[in-house]
Amino acid sequence: MTQVALVTGAASGLGASIAEQLLAAGYRVVLSDLSLAAAQATARELNASGERVLALQLDVASKADFEAALAAVLRTWGVLHVVVNNAAMTMTTPLMQISPEEFDRVTSVNQRGTFVGCQVLGGYLASQGYGRIINMASLAGQNGGTATGAHYAASKGAIITLTKIFAKELAASGVTVNAIAPGPIESPAVRAAVPPERLETLIKGIPVQRLGSADFIGRVVVQLASEEAFFTTGATWDVNGGLFMR
Repeated sequence: MTQVALVTGAASGLGASIAEQLLAAGYRVVLSDLSLAAAQATARELNASGERVLALQLDVASKADFEAALAAVLRTWGVLHVVVNNAAMTMTTPLMQISPEEFDRVTSVNQRGTFVGCQVLGGYLASQGYGRIINMASLAGQNGGTATGAHYAASKGAIITLTKIFAKELAASGVTVNAIAPGPIESPAVRAAVPPERLETLIKGIPVQRLGSADFIGRVVVQLASEEAFFTTGATWDVNGGLFMR
């Protein structure tokens, strides 16, 4: 049976790369995004047939949206196997200038969105006795951040902890929960967040002297999504060019 994977924030950037790699690996893929039009456009760009791609509107801060998305997937394909909580808001506001309102906006997408995704979709996967959840954390959540805002770094650190909590909760039900913590990768989000002159300095500070690959991260997702990955759960996979070693 062809497995079904749902990716949040899949209309652009890393989410689109992850969706593309899952499609290449043979999955049916749900491209979910805050903008339905953007998700539909990405589906067309991936040149996948309607039998293999479903575009959905999904606000990850809304539990009701996750419940509606799950219902739509089950109506369309009858089953869901893999969840990739990728949607994120990246902001670079200096620490002492972050307003409480801006802090809440970032954490509602990054931290709350991952929590609700794990809760709603993880609960479904557990009821089926099988599933794979991959949460997108970040190097910023491990080292406090260098080019991103404190609210972003804090939310990504929380994702690493949530990954462990849900891994413990769901392990006995056949559901694994892991995180990937990328360092700076070649992506529109990174180039938008870091001015060109600062980006050059940032790259020089990476031990491997280059930005990471979004497609490679997508292939790591495919590995963690596989049935063979049953013995890996609660882990955070570092993909950071040597910036953080443990």
